[in-house]
Amino acid sequence: MIRFLFKGLIRDRSRVLLPFLTVAIGVFLTVFMFGYIKGAEYQIIEFNADLLTGHVKIMTRGYAAEPESLPNDLALDGTDKLVAELRSDDPGMTWAPRIRFGGLLDVPDEYGETKSQGTVLGTAADILAPGSPEIHRLGLENTVVKGRLPQKPGEILVGEILADRLELEPGGTATLIGSTMNGSMATANFTVSGVVRYGVRALDRTGLVMDIADARTLLDMEDAAGEILGWRTDGPYEREHIEGLAARFNARPGADGGGEFAPVMRTIRDQSDMAAMLDQFGAVQGAVLGIFILAMSLVLWNAGLIGSLRRYGEIGVRLALGEPKGGVYRSMLAEAVMVGVLGTIAGTVLGLALSYYLQAHGINISGLMKNAAVMLPSHMRSRVTAGSYFIGFIPGLLSTLIGTAIAGRGIYKRSTASLFKELET
Repeated sequence: MIRFLFKGLIRDRSRVLLPFLTVAIGVFLTVFMFGYIKGAEYQIIEFNADLLTGHVKIMTRGYAAEPESLPNDLALDGTDKLVAELRSDDPGMTWAPRIRFGGLLDVPDEYGETKSQGTVLGTAADILAPGSPEIHRLGLENTVVKGRLPQKPGEILVGEILADRLELEPGGTATLIGSTMNGSMATANFTVSGVVRYGVRALDRTGLVMDIADARTLLDMEDAAGEILGWRTDGPYEREHIEGLAARFNARPGADGGGEFAPVMRTIRDQSDMAAMLDQFGAVQGAVLGIFILAMSLVLWNAGLIGSLRRYGEIGVRLALGEPKGGVYRSMLAEAVMVGVLGTIAGTVLGLALSYYLQAHGINISGLMKNAAVMLPSHMRSRVTAGSYFIGFIPGLLSTLIGTAIAGRGIYKRSTASLFKELET
């Protein structure tokens, strides 16, 4: 029976072409949008994880209660030992201490008097170690627009807007004024080795990057850090894996002791309102599928009605010969499934081809981010996952079945008594 129906579809292409193209185009758009959404979700996770949050972040309980104020007086102590323990407990993770701090940058004139001042939001990481991955995580290799990366202690990078406002150029000297871990005043002179442009106004206006050894010396934080960030190295971010890691760390023996200085681990979803953003991606994926299923079902419903009118005589003959209405209806649904499968395969192939291309090359959106208030990567890429190969079958098959099921209801409204009159005419 299936072979018979398939031959009928091949020989009468006029009744197949419109549904096939509708399904193929709809599935193509579904697969492409699914890959693009997955790519955007993955990139935003990795971008924020590299720059600010890590897949997980360890802080003291007091620091985690108010991380926006950067309370380094509540920083972690004994970080070298803690990082060594973390690396031995989970080899699939990589860990790096960081210090974030606020301060005042004072630029002197030729006489040593203050020429200009500006507030800064500093990030200190291990950027002087040979081959340090922190340079890549912070995006420094692609954001230095003047000068060069720091190559020795005492050198810093400053944001482009901050440098313009303070009239700072590479090679210039500035005094950084801040507060130590113990609450006393800290000052030190630094050389500006380069100017960075992140494309995010908040970072370019106040951003400062320095080596963590310099920050520890300045802030009196020897073997201490405000945060220890962790990233998966044995695969991409997986919510279940990361949340399990955090749960085990927070449930370890003695985790309840230590008061506000006890270390706690927070996942990326627990920071910077990332949970709401990531949940929105799931809602968008469901909305995309729903929209395409609805739109394709409406088009295929109309196509089914047109096809039923064109096949009015054929259906009448089959009913007059004694074929049950249910059999005719089921054969039409079987034809719809065949068309849906063929259209889904074609649309999936095209959608995967475009998704793979954008995964490799991406779309440059840096021109749209000049005054952006959120942190996004400059190139948006698709991401092909296992679901990309199968997601198209949901709208492809559902829409054809729904459209044909609605259009085929007319079969049951046919009056057997009127069939012979139709055949006579």
